[in-house]
This record gives sequence, structure tokens and C-alpha cells, in this order.
Amino acid sequence: MSIDAVPARSVDYNRVFAQAIDRLHEEGRYRVFIDILRNKGQFPNARCFAGHNGPKPITVWCSNDYLAMGQHPAVIAAMEEALHDVGAGSGGTRNIGGNTHYHIDLETELADLHDKEAALLFTSGYVSNEATLSTIARILPGCIIFSDELNHASMIAGIRHSGCEKRVFRHNDLAHLEELLAAEDPSVPKLIAFESVYSMDGDVAPIHAICDLADKYNALTYLDEVHAVGMYGLRGGGISERDDAASRLTIIEGTLGKAFGVMGGYIAADRTVIDVIRSYAPGFIFTTSLSPVLVAGALASVRHLKASTAEREGQQAAASTLKTLFADAGLPVMDTTTHIVPLMVGDPVKAKRISDILLREYGVYVQPINYPTVPRGTERLRFTPGPAHDTAMMQELTAALVEIWGRLELRKAA
Repeated sequence: MSIDAVPARSVDYNRVFAQAIDRLHEEGRYRVFIDILRNKGQFPNARCFAGHNGPKPITVWCSNDYLAMGQHPAVIAAMEEALHDVGAGSGGTRNIGGNTHYHIDLETELADLHDKEAALLFTSGYVSNEATLSTIARILPGCIIFSDELNHASMIAGIRHSGCEKRVFRHNDLAHLEELLAAEDPSVPKLIAFESVYSMDGDVAPIHAICDLADKYNALTYLDEVHAVGMYGLRGGGISERDDAASRLTIIEGTLGKAFGVMGGYIAADRTVIDVIRSYAPGFIFTTSLSPVLVAGALASVRHLKASTAEREGQQAAASTLKTLFADAGLPVMDTTTHIVPLMVGDPVKAKRISDILLREYGVYVQPINYPTVPRGTERLRFTPGPAHDTAMMQELTAALVEIWGRLELRKAA
């Protein structure tokens, strides 16, 4: 370097990072994680530690443990038994030391749940989506993935990491999907990726109609059932079981961390597809497997919900009651056909303020849902009532929301 050259000014990294956080605050979408503990066997009751001298009793309204199976005695007992039987950790990746008999039993149970030949466990639903979609598209030369515009971030990440071409179709728009399929070379591999229950709007995909298009254009299908497994169908197999469509789908993906109340993700498909993902997906191969303690709990939960419909029926009844109470009170509840109960706010700052007032003054915990989870201008509160939320709780919640809506002079339903 010439002695006359001026050295480049160094980057102020802290300033860049601070500005990034400042932008989130300015837009009203900085995320604050609550500090709580659930009370074993008493869900939805919990204790909040944030901003208090001691723990404050609260009621949880936004848990994805939809059926409170994380509190179920059979699940807890199975986890305790596994802990004392084999210890805490799995011992490594599935290839090295983490392929326990618990894992094998759960995969067999999940394959049966979805009427498929085999299943494969992952550490989360996010990982199962990302690893499977990115891997299967790489295996298929020239594959094009057709993705619903409201697909989860994990599906989008998997599609992006595959490096393949993608076509995004308007949400649940069959005409647009067919238009995109018809425009491609018939000889090119195709995969249609979509969800059954879309968790922010609470609507459902037309599975059979999408499968009809897949048959017509020789495409594979990938269905994300994370917000439906355990919740729908005679045995909790999801919307695909409820609608008798499971046999038409190439791959069904699900989670163990929502209705099943524990942790983990999985896919179910025929043996060859499962073997391909098992053998090629880095997100599976190079990750320590789920603790057998978690797997034992998930196994007990899946088995219980295959046999019991009480939890599903109680949850659906609670969701229906809450929607009616909100609507009768003039609150802007979004019309859904599922267990999701979204209350439209339309502004991130106001959504956060409502959430803060509910927690501080009423002991009600519900998180605001902001961009990028939902589009700007559609910010909302998302309630997930479960079988343990009784009518008195719902009436108190509704009264609190009516008071806050009036206090903040927010728009009510038309």
C-alpha cells in the first residue's frame, strides 16, 4: 500500500447492530419474551416473573400446546420412566449413538397415524420442513416447487436452500396453481408444498383438489400438518385423516410440540422417500437426536390421542364458544373454521399495548402477532383456547377486551 493511501474507515459494528434493533422498536415489532412457568397439572394457569416482585398468577391464552398434553399425567409418567430407565440425553446423532428403541417405536406409531409405510423424527418441525424440502428438491433434477404464498417460514427456508426453481401461488387459489403447473414442461419434476391449517388466519387447504391437480400434472405433494396433527381426524391424524386424503399425499409433515405437547418434528411417507431423506438430509444426519425422555413423552401423547377424542372435542367446543363471545361483544374476531381464534388489530403498536394491558392489569397472557409473521397492517392477537379454558375464563377475557377496546378507542367489528 502506498504511504499516501488513506486507510479505510473501520466499520462501527455495534452501531449497525444497535440501529437494527432501533428499527424494530420504531416499527412497534420488537419482540419481548415473557418470563413464565406453567403450573403442572393446572394449565392454563401459570406464573409470570416479569416486572413483579414475585411471581404473578396469569392465564395463558396463546399456547400451541393446544390440548394441554404437555400436562397430561400419562405423558409426564412416560417421561419420568424413560429418565430413570435410560438417563437424560440421546448419546449423539442417530448414526452414532442416538438411535434408541424409543425413536423406533415413535416412528412406527407416526407412520401408522398417517397410514404411511415409514416415518422419520427430527429435532423440530422447523428442521423437518427445512431438511426435507431442501433435500428432496436437490435429489430431483430440475425440480420446481409450487408453494402456497402463506407457507411457514421453515418451508420457505427449505425451498430456498434447495436451490431449485419455485413458483408461488396465491393462497388456496386452485386456478392460479393450475395455471402455474400448466405452464411448465410436463417432463420436469414438480412438488406442491402447502399446509393443512394456516395458523394465523385459521383457514384450511382444499387437500383433495390440490391432489387432483398433482395427479393431473404428475406432481408430488408435501403437506405441513403441524397445526392439525392431534387436533383433527378420528385418531388425530390431521386434516388429511379427517378428509380421507392421507393416501393421496406423498409426504405428510407434523410436529410433536403443539397438540402432542412435547417437542420434535417428523415426516411420514413411503419407505423409499423416508430412506432418501434419512440418507441425504444434513439437518437429520448431523444433529444430535431428540432425548429419549422427550420421545417417550411424545409416544405416550400420540398413543393417547389416537384412542381419546375427549381433548379434541373439548378444544373445539372452547374455540367455538370464544368466537361467539367475541362476535357478540362486537370485537373484530376473524372468521375461521378451525381452532384458531384471531382478533384483528391492524397496528403493531396497538397490538403490543393491548397485550401489555391484558398481562399487567388482567393477568391474561396473549402475544401480539406482527410482521413478518403476518403482513403489515394485519397485526392481531391470536387466541388458542383449549379444553381447560372454561366459560367463566372466556367471559372474563371478553369483558377485559371490551374494556380495553373502549379505553383505546379501537374500531369494533362492522
